[in-house]
Amino acid sequence: MNEKANKKIEKQARINERVRKIVIYFLLTLWGVLVLFPFYWMILTSVKGYGAYNSEYVPKFFTLSPTTANYITAFTAVPLAKYFFNTFIFTVITTLLMMVVVVLSAFAFARLDFRGKDIVFSLFLSLMMIPNELVIITNYVTITNLDLRNTFLGLVLPSVTSVFYIYLLKENFEQIPEELYKAAKVDGTSDFRYLVRVMLPISRPTIVTITILKVIECWNSYVWPRLITDDQNYFLVSNGIQEIRENGFGRENVPAMMAAVVVISVPLVVLFLIFRHKIMEGVARGGTKG
Repeated sequence: MNEKANKKIEKQARINERVRKIVIYFLLTLWGVLVLFPFYWMILTSVKGYGAYNSEYVPKFFTLSPTTANYITAFTAVPLAKYFFNTFIFTVITTLLMMVVVVLSAFAFARLDFRGKDIVFSLFLSLMMIPNELVIITNYVTITNLDLRNTFLGLVLPSVTSVFYIYLLKENFEQIPEELYKAAKVDGTSDFRYLVRVMLPISRPTIVTITILKVIECWNSYVWPRLITDDQNYFLVSNGIQEIRENGFGRENVPAMMAAVVVISVPLVVLFLIFRHKIMEGVARGGTKG
């Protein structure tokens, strides 16, 4: 009797586990469809003809006659390629400068001893409590007074540091045994050489994560470029899209507008898909001590 009861209990447990997995996968699938549907609709609209789109009184979830004409229009009717080039230059310069600032700052807070270090770092962290709107106002006044509006320097300068990234990398640096640093100092190794030869290789996942996140941040930057530039020669893809919608073809030619959005979105999607594991690994390592 006990053996039959045990088998019955095990069978019921397997059934319950199977039902639990079915429910979980169903909910995950439903959530995935809800999240991905806007991207599907964006791509679908971008391959619909202008006439076919406007003739749909009831939106269709597929098309039998896809076209690439909207993508050609996106690059010929507006200077989308120039927006891409501006964004690339802005992203590369900003990311490189920020990485220099972040790495050196994190090393100083993690390994160097100087008077008031804890107070200074606490003040740094307190800056994260200030609303971005207040910082943007201050930066706008400063850049305007320096006569740097409608310049790449004005675009780049306010974005060359990040308190959060400094904190993230500092936590990662502090996981490296201090004995390595002391041994290196005994051997006469300079701080800079120790940083480059030891700390950066060990912290590579976090470095990669910060770099990718900054690239995404720069690519999606909208408010600051919109404020500081009114010259089309300095537009980035984010505020360039707004310009397309207002003065280009966006209000009438929605398929071409969606084609431009697809072109702008693809680099970030590809970047995230390639480095998603490193991003998760870097964030996990940066947030774990001990």
